[in-house]
Amino acid sequence: MSIHPKRLTFAALLLAGAAALAGCQRETGADPLELTGKMFIFNYRLAYATYMITLTKTKPVPDGSTVVATFENPAGGAPLTLDRKLFAKLDKVVLESPDVICVKKQRPYAVTIEVKGPDGAILQTLKTTVTSNLDQDILPAKALVVGPAYDKNPEVFKDGKTPEHFETAKCPS
Repeated sequence: MSIHPKRLTFAALLLAGAAALAGCQRETGADPLELTGKMFIFNYRLAYATYMITLTKTKPVPDGSTVVATFENPAGGAPLTLDRKLFAKLDKVVLESPDVICVKKQRPYAVTIEVKGPDGAILQTLKTTVTSNLDQDILPAKALVVGPAYDKNPEVFKDGKTPEHFETAKCPS
């Protein structure tokens, strides 16, 4: 049994076409970023809380790529967003949200992270939640220190004396 030359040529063209199409598609495998950490940060001295998300690059991203994070607002209202440029030489990406208020213990808050190419095309979307093991009312109502030298806040330390009880943060009604 012999194979007709036209069939052999047709099969070779099909294989070449399939290889060309595969070259046009995005490579399969790992996404460019991997979620490696997520938590709330409570800064007791400065009386604020933020989301903190850490990511690790698993493969290179094109120059000019960005990451856009959308954080659920614990106080309600519009979500908080953060847009950061990705740098080719940095393998770690740290995203810290704007300050948040009204964080409640054991409540999951939604976070969406989009990796965008230089043309704005979405390369990857990550969805996760962040849950605190503390309520925000553990923070003082006002920063305990002020200024670059971390001087005692005169609104908290009246006449330089430590108050018997610190007023704690409250969620606005």
